[in-house]
Amino acid sequence: MKNFNDKVAAITGAASGIGRALALELAGRGCHLALSDIDPVGLAASAVLAQQRNPGLRISTAQVDTADRAAVYAWADQAAAAHGQIHLIFNNAGVALSTTLEHVKREDFEWLMSINFWGVVWGTQAFLPHLRASGDGHVINLSSLFGLMSLPLNGCYNASKFAVRGYTEALRMELELVKAPVSATCVHPGGIRTQIARQARMDPSVALITGRDNEKSRAHFDQLLNATSAESAALQILRAVERNQRRVLVGRDAKLADKLLRLLGSWYQPLVLAAARRSARRR
Repeated sequence: MKNFNDKVAAITGAASGIGRALALELAGRGCHLALSDIDPVGLAASAVLAQQRNPGLRISTAQVDTADRAAVYAWADQAAAAHGQIHLIFNNAGVALSTTLEHVKREDFEWLMSINFWGVVWGTQAFLPHLRASGDGHVINLSSLFGLMSLPLNGCYNASKFAVRGYTEALRMELELVKAPVSATCVHPGGIRTQIARQARMDPSVALITGRDNEKSRAHFDQLLNATSAESAALQILRAVERNQRRVLVGRDAKLADKLLRLLGSWYQPLVLAAARRSARRR
């Protein structure tokens, strides 16, 4: 996809963070928008801001829980009907959960996977027929730096983001095998200034490892993610789509970590463990 002018992009998780930043940047480039989120207030605000950026755009919104397969499929059909066609789907919606894997509650693990992984699957499958029909389609799935490496207390999140990575890489190859008019890009953001850490679920088992109460841990994780702005992330993602990249590493921290992973292989794990122990001692 060489440019976004007069294209139509669907974005999940568009009420804030990377989703909103993508909507605003695409609006500035003349791209019509079908926006969704579970938060109706933030979603409406994103639509208003995008419309102000480009008053000539067609912008539709839908309150959608990406964990709900039927709701995602209904939204895809409604968006295609409202806009005539869809060229891009950004499966961006995501949540976080901090817990030990020994004590994770089934309902918490299922909640996270239903959004972070199954939401990506439903969004991809629901929109693929519309992307094919456009003749110039692209699937953009948000994994994470933690879809390349793991961290203690984030195993559930790691599992979901590793799954998105494997799913998207296989999808890209399958689309190429059949010479479909659709491509796919997997996005691996590092620390991005969004609300995900502040809104994360935190199990009491975390405090047993870190020695911090959950609010202090939440603030600590939020600080660690404060590396790259959502606006910068959006620019890097769109540049990757224009170049039809298979994978995009967003932020200097993600790029540095990727180099270390290539160099060290699984030996990155003792380094992460040592850093976690130092952090716990400084509580």
